[in-house]
Amino acid sequence: MKLKLFLAALLGLATIPALAHHSFYAEFDPNKEVSLEGEVVEMHWVNPHSWLSFAVANEEGVVENWQVEGGSPNVLMRLGWNRDSLPPGTRIRVTGFQAKDGSLRMNSRGIEFPDGRTLELGGSRRD
Repeated sequence: MKLKLFLAALLGLATIPALAHHSFYAEFDPNKEVSLEGEVVEMHWVNPHSWLSFAVANEEGVVENWQVEGGSPNVLMRLGWNRDSLPPGTRIRVTGFQAKDGSLRMNSRGIEFPDGRTLELGGSRRD
C-alpha cells in the first residue's frame, strides 16, 4: 500500500513541470507580429523558457518594459548563445508575436543588432 501511495505521489510531482509549459497558440497571437527596438535590461536563463527584458520607448516616448519569451537555456546554447551574448545596455531589435492579452510580452522570432548581426532566440513558433 505504501508503495502505491509513493508511486502516485511521484507521478503527481512529475506532472508539475508540464503545468508550467504552454502552447504558443494558447498565449501568443500569430496575427500580432511586432518588431521593436530597445535596450536590453536583463536576460533570464531559466527553464522551461528563457526571458529577455528590454526597454522600448513607445510612440509617446514613454519607456515600456517588454518581456520576450525564448527557448530554454539548452536551446540557446545550441543556437550559439552564452551568458555574455546579450549584456544589459545592448541595443537590439526584437521581432515576434505579442501576447493575446495585449500585455507587453512576446514570443520571439529573432534579435537583430545595429551592425546587422542576428541571433535566433529559440521561440516556440516555427514556420
